[in-house]
Amino acid sequence: MKPKRFALTPGEPAGIGPDLCLLLAAQPQPYPLIAITSRNLLLERAAQLGVAVDLLPVTPDAWPDTPAPANSLYVWDTPLGAPVVTGQLDKANASFVLETLTRAGQGCLDGAFAGMITAPVHKSVINESGIAFSGHTEFLADLTHTAQVVMMLATRGLRVALVTTHLPLRDIADAITPERLERVTRILHADLQEKFGIAHPRILVCGLNPHAGEGGHLGREEIDIIEPTLERLRSEGMNLHGPLPADTLFTPKYLEHCDAVLAMYHDQGLPVLKYKGFGAAVNVTLGLPIIRTSVDHGTALDLAGSGKIDTGSLQVALETAYQMAETHL
Repeated sequence: MKPKRFALTPGEPAGIGPDLCLLLAAQPQPYPLIAITSRNLLLERAAQLGVAVDLLPVTPDAWPDTPAPANSLYVWDTPLGAPVVTGQLDKANASFVLETLTRAGQGCLDGAFAGMITAPVHKSVINESGIAFSGHTEFLADLTHTAQVVMMLATRGLRVALVTTHLPLRDIADAITPERLERVTRILHADLQEKFGIAHPRILVCGLNPHAGEGGHLGREEIDIIEPTLERLRSEGMNLHGPLPADTLFTPKYLEHCDAVLAMYHDQGLPVLKYKGFGAAVNVTLGLPIIRTSVDHGTALDLAGSGKIDTGSLQVALETAYQMAETHL
């Protein structure tokens, strides 16, 4: 069997992504890890940080089969659109960012990489360049021709997936349809089995309304949409519990034997997860035909080049991708 190999994209070149890659290189990885970025960018940032990292050039013609030694990093050189000023966004580099993602994603589809790990991008500067971009998740869904993907964040001891993601609150109730809830639940259940090796996942499902609607007095979504959909899926053998009030679901009583929580919207589930594991959490895109994990934080332009950053989230993202590949392949 060919050695597993992983792609790492540093994201926004003016942010902390390049710093994370360089600091990560101090520790040896269990698999070959290929940073897809500009070699000159990494050289400049290494000098700024005062770190010594041996940047080892690689190309698709000769992928490495063994991990890079400590204090070294494999780099698939990808040209910048313009010189980078640390901490300052430049829309001239938007196409560079998307090229690194395309190389990583296509490499996963082609079998060159077992998975990809992404550092944060800056959505607004990509859109300002004239390229419509709503995020990593949507970009990779388009690249892989995937109709429905699911956003899940995880930290040690807790996984939270979302039925809806980046929607205004006033639009959420209308977006939670039986069809959408069923699709998301099926993807979550299947990927917990296939990519996390959990034979019979136990999933806790949040209600939408306070007190899960309180018998219809605080909204009927639980009665009309959520419960009938869950009951239909339970009849197929899925272990689904809910809809449960979100204010009490996130307690040891419920979470102790839970494999994942399915929240109805972004700020219902993620504040709890980030309180529990901020800086040591990972964003996983479910439903893709490839493995993709990401850090749980932004580009932190003000910290780029300072050396005052924590690699914890990237390390968890790497560990998660490695574990998923071991299960999935």
